[in-house]
Amino acid sequence: MIKVGLNIVGASMSMSNGDKGICVRILEKEFRVACAKNQEQALFDAAVYLDKQMRMIRHSGKVIGLERIAVIAALNIAHELLTLKNSVIEPEQAFSERLKVLQDKIDSVLAKELLLVREQSIQPKEQLKEDFVENLTLNELEETV
Repeated sequence: MIKVGLNIVGASMSMSNGDKGICVRILEKEFRVACAKNQEQALFDAAVYLDKQMRMIRHSGKVIGLERIAVIAALNIAHELLTLKNSVIEPEQAFSERLKVLQDKIDSVLAKELLLVREQSIQPKEQLKEDFVENLTLNELEETV
């Protein structure tokens, strides 16, 4: 059995690796938790974090009883998680919205340019017709004179 100790805010954390999982110590109580070998350090870090949170709640003196402390710690950690999740989603949504606005602007400018090109390509034809008619009329006048 391997034991690892760590002191955090006066807390004694230990992790032992057994055949049936990992044993973590939170608020002087040991808990055996099944865990994949590659997740042992993450579990240990989570246990240390939970122990720290529960000790802070217990130290505040506002909550009494291990079960109540655990529930308040769980709520606080869940709130932290959801806040972080929302802060990650908001920039993605803001980026998507900004990208849509830019796409709309590009589409608008391209549509205006296309309309302008079409108008310019029509104008010379119209101008050519007018010039032709004007020249034809002048030529006819010259021939008759």
